[in-house]
Amino acid sequence: MSLADASPSGRRHRVVQWATGALGRSAIRGVLDRDDMELAGVWVHTPAKVGADAGTLAGRDPVGVTATGDLGEILDLEADCVVYAPSPARDRFAELETICALLASGKNLISLSGLVYPQAHGPFFVNELEQACKRGGVSVHGSGVSHGFMADVMPLVLSRLSRRITHVYARECTDFARHPSWRMVHRVLGFGKDEEAYLRALRPTRAAMRMLFSESLHLIAAGLGVELDEIDVDVDHRLAGADLSTAAGPIPRGTVAAARWTFSGIAAGRPVITVEVVHKADAARMPDEWGRPGYSLRVDGRPSLTLSAGEEWVSDAVSAASAHALNSVPAVCAADPGIRTYLDLPMITGRMHL
Repeated sequence: MSLADASPSGRRHRVVQWATGALGRSAIRGVLDRDDMELAGVWVHTPAKVGADAGTLAGRDPVGVTATGDLGEILDLEADCVVYAPSPARDRFAELETICALLASGKNLISLSGLVYPQAHGPFFVNELEQACKRGGVSVHGSGVSHGFMADVMPLVLSRLSRRITHVYARECTDFARHPSWRMVHRVLGFGKDEEAYLRALRPTRAAMRMLFSESLHLIAAGLGVELDEIDVDVDHRLAGADLSTAAGPIPRGTVAAARWTFSGIAAGRPVITVEVVHKADAARMPDEWGRPGYSLRVDGRPSLTLSAGEEWVSDAVSAASAHALNSVPAVCAADPGIRTYLDLPMITGRMHL
């Protein structure tokens, strides 16, 4: 499906940006740089940002779109799509009401914080989304890079070259030294916390990580025609051996500075899909245990396939994630109403700039 197919009238898609963290600001800049889109509105979480010009928030000149913290104002906007990019929720059900309200208001929604495979959360969650999509006549889609591409879509792309597949493995190791969000680095990942505080928070964090990455495992399984019986989660962590300086703030010596999460999808009594996620506060100043930043994918079958990429595979992961969402807008807006995963949409491509 081409852009012309998605928007035969040539009308620009009106896009709302939900949340203006690093991802949201990148998405705003992406919309402003495209001639097939226009910024219809911006929702912000922080009260201090309410009333600010969206262009200013994104580091650009003012564009005449004022940020709001009022859900009602966003619902009342005439818009085609919401790019939904808040910090990852610890409880996917906690944000379900807001997402459904946006969908029911007639706005397609592309999430950068999950919803890659909503079916992973059970029939109630799916039914709520489907009914909201039906009321609004729209679709919902989850996008991204770590989950939303390399950990789920790329293994499926590789799988088309193999038969009699027995196991799929995906590993990602991310260096957060240059990540600008302290909220993400400290509150979500737990870096910079002493070990006792980290372990106290581990139970809810484990549930949140399971909820987030279970979508990737179930997407792979669905693409390969397998139904998972359960998902096992294992986690380990390491402390900083020296004071670390990151873009988000300092990570003192002796506090948590790395974690490895292993998610195993079980079927027929054995692991059939494994996703290993490694986070490091500053990989250049930490041991190579758990590998260097980058990605490794393996499909065990006939033939077996392996694909590896260092961290340089993408020059800016934040920009890549926002571009992935924006490149999906025409196809999502053109899709039939309902949940639309990568298994439902046509191949998404970028646009050539001349």
